[in-house]
Amino acid sequence: MENTPEHAPTPGREPVVRGEDWYGRKLGAGRTHQRLTFYDTDWTEVLNEGARFDECVFAGVRFNASRHTDAAFTNCVFRACGFFDARFERCKVVGSRFQGSTFGLLRVTGGDWSFTGLPGADLRKAVFDGVRMREADLTGARLEGATLSGCDLAGAALHSARLTGADLRGSDLSSLDPRTVDAAGARIDLEQAAVLATALGYRVA
Repeated sequence: MENTPEHAPTPGREPVVRGEDWYGRKLGAGRTHQRLTFYDTDWTEVLNEGARFDECVFAGVRFNASRHTDAAFTNCVFRACGFFDARFERCKVVGSRFQGSTFGLLRVTGGDWSFTGLPGADLRKAVFDGVRMREADLTGARLEGATLSGCDLAGAALHSARLTGADLRGSDLSSLDPRTVDAAGARIDLEQAAVLATALGYRVA
């Protein structure tokens, strides 16, 4: 039985969870949280297996070493949160925005992160493997040494992104303008090379 306390909405107010210790808590499927605000909550080593969060706000929440599988964070806002060594597998994070958060050793495998807002995010060394990231906002994001392999980046905003040494192989780079990013030493495959050459006005024969 899941040991997460209920936070029933109060009529006329959005429920708030402030300063609670959720260290190591297990969050199971079948629980949906909507329009809930978390302030300074410790989610370190939380094991989230299918819980759903919709239009929630996370401010100063520590997600360090947490594990999220088949979970959903849709249209949520993350402000000044920490994701050190966090793992997301087959999660739905559509339409969520990240502001002033840290992502050391973040790893995302599969799932749908379309329309997410990550402008200016420091994602150095982060791993995104096989993730759907259509129309994600990565403007000015720091992705040096990051892995974005097999990702669907169609329509993603990548202007001024730093991709030095990044592994981009197998990803859709159709929306990447190589003249607007720093991508020295980035790894791409032959098909991607043709796409980028076409973007630069070359005719690939």
